[in-house]
Amino acid sequence: MPAPKRAEAPATDMRSDPSETGGLFVGRRPGSRPVRYRDQPQLAGPRRRKADRLLANALLTSIVVACLLFWGPIPILCLWVGSQADYLSGSVSLGILVAFLTVLGTLFGALALLMRVDAAWILVRRAAGVDQRSGALGRVFAITAGVGAIVFCVWFFGIHGSGSSLVSGQSGL
Repeated sequence: MPAPKRAEAPATDMRSDPSETGGLFVGRRPGSRPVRYRDQPQLAGPRRRKADRLLANALLTSIVVACLLFWGPIPILCLWVGSQADYLSGSVSLGILVAFLTVLGTLFGALALLMRVDAAWILVRRAAGVDQRSGALGRVFAITAGVGAIVFCVWFFGIHGSGSSLVSGQSGL
């Protein structure tokens, strides 16, 4: 008696595109299904969308300003707090420890706050009618880090450091 033939699954049943499977080849991660609306979302009126655009711009401006604070004012403030701890206690080690803990707490706290503002920016941009899927915090942080590094190098090598000064016109050589 011959063996029964097995039905072969068509090649279209296997989905291995990472965008369809949530990045996995064995199946989709829970909660990673694409969003599908029954109907198109209803857009607000033009005045409301304009107000949402203005709010989104204000949120983005606050993200930029806060990221710029990371590269100067926040570390200087933490050094001042450490110097006050040194002055009050008479211990340099305690001052360094307080400055270090203050800078860590302040920077991580500010990053947590910035992540929430970035999420709010995404929602406000969507409300303004823009198909916004990702935040701006990563790009803004990278750009402000570059600007901070350039400003620091100009200050360190040109204005303050290594025996030369652009301000007084003296050459270090």
